[in-house]
This record gives sequence, C-alpha cells and structure tokens, in this order.
Amino acid sequence: MTASLSPEVVAQYRRAGIHFPIDVLTADEAADSLRRLEAIEARYGSPLPARFLKPHLLFPWLDEIVRHPKILDAVESILGPNILCRASQFFAKNARTPGFVSWHQDATYWGLGRPDVLTAWVAFTPSIRDNGCMRVVPGTHMQQLPHEDKFGSDNMLTRGQEIAAEVDEKDAVDVVLRPGQMSLHDVLIVHGSEPNTSDIRRVGFAIRYMPTSLPSEPGVRDSATLVRGVDDFGYYDLERAPEADMHPDAVAHHKEVLERRMKVIYAGAAQDGRHQKDASATTV
Repeated sequence: MTASLSPEVVAQYRRAGIHFPIDVLTADEAADSLRRLEAIEARYGSPLPARFLKPHLLFPWLDEIVRHPKILDAVESILGPNILCRASQFFAKNARTPGFVSWHQDATYWGLGRPDVLTAWVAFTPSIRDNGCMRVVPGTHMQQLPHEDKFGSDNMLTRGQEIAAEVDEKDAVDVVLRPGQMSLHDVLIVHGSEPNTSDIRRVGFAIRYMPTSLPSEPGVRDSATLVRGVDDFGYYDLERAPEADMHPDAVAHHKEVLERRMKVIYAGAAQDGRHQKDASATTV
C-alpha cells in the first residue's frame, strides 16, 4: 500500500512548510528501533558523540529506515522520484535535562545550491510538549533569515545558531508524535525546541532528503546516499551502505564522509562546535 501524499496534503505542505503526523513504523518497530539505539548508546555514550552523524552508514538497520518505502513514498510526493539522503542523525533528550534548540532554519549553514531539502523526523518515543518536542512556525519557510552563532552550553545546535530577530511564538505549533510517526518539514521553516521537563525520554531519528538535481555550493565536494531512483547529475559522491554493524570498511568510509561534511557545517564559524560538550546535533 502506497504512503504517497495526496495533492491536497502536498499543497498544504508547500504553504505551511510542515506536515504531520504520518504513520511509518508500527509501535513494535519503533520500540525495536529504540532498543537498538540504546544498545549503541550503552557502548558509545548517551547522547551519541558528534562522530555518529550519518549513522545509517554504520548500521544496516538504520540504512533500512532511510530507505523505508512509506517514508520515501511521502518524500517522493514532494521532491520527486530521484532522491538522495543528505544526512541522518539522532536527537535524544533525556528526562529532566536542560538541552534546548534555539529558533533557527536548517539551511543556514548547509552549503546548499538552493533550499530544496526536507527532513523526515521519525519518533522512536512519544514526542510531546513536556519532553521537548519540536516546535515550528508554519509559513516561515519562504526566505532565509539572518542568524547569529551563540555556542551556548545547553544549546544542542553545533554552532548555537539562532535567528537574529525575535520570533513571535504565538504562531508556533507543537509537533506532537506517537512512536512510529513522522513529520516532514522544510529546510527553511523556523523551528526549535524546549528542554525536557518530563520523566519521559524523547528520541527521534531525523533524515534529510533532497532531489538528485540539487547542486551543492562551490567548494568542498559533498557526498550523499542514493535511496530511490537514479542520479543523472553527479553533484555528490554516492555513499555505500554498510555490510554489518560497525563493519571496518563502513567505519573507514564513514570517517571520510564525516570529515568532508564537517568542513561544510563549520565553514566560517568563529569556533568549532565539535569541541563543545555533547556537540552531537546540527538542528532540533
């Protein structure tokens, strides 16, 4: 059964820059994914270190999620049939922790030729206001706004970036999700999140998708994973799927990919957020 979005939903997404909820994983699949993540955290630390950006290049079960037919059917409705995964990462807020995400736009430091990227945010746990769910301001995705780098200790963003103007929060919407549901949001929508003040952990897996036709900015050549269709453009070096969890070949490939990506993320920064405590995220 297809999970494609209707023309009406696509039109709503283009107006608002956000659509949710979309059912993609069963409750059992979400619970199993959370157990797998917790096993990784037990070995490498929680939250995961910054080197675990693009974990789908290290773990086959995450590669399967970024290629999940229900996710890609919805994404194809917006981006078209030829799709690259630009990045993936976990966003975890443990219970009663001060981590927050300032109001920002994802595209600010991504080195994109044009803002034609969306994020599929897949919930592994409940994502509600009390445990710091994502909040968005619908309709704010029509232009790039100026940002300032703050590098705050509790800000989960790599550069602590925030919009250099006051955001009117009266129009903000809480992106409430059940385990196994996802939201789709535009790379330019203004969004952020508050600390987790509850006893419930919040965990999501964010997947960044773009069409193969999207060029990167001149400079460092970036890489991406082809997840559907064909790439007739060759703007990105294509990444390899892992053979097994933390396979040596996958680890070496991932290291090379990540070094290249960090040059893009921190281009022009006054300091390198990788040296920040728990610098494991670039957005909410």
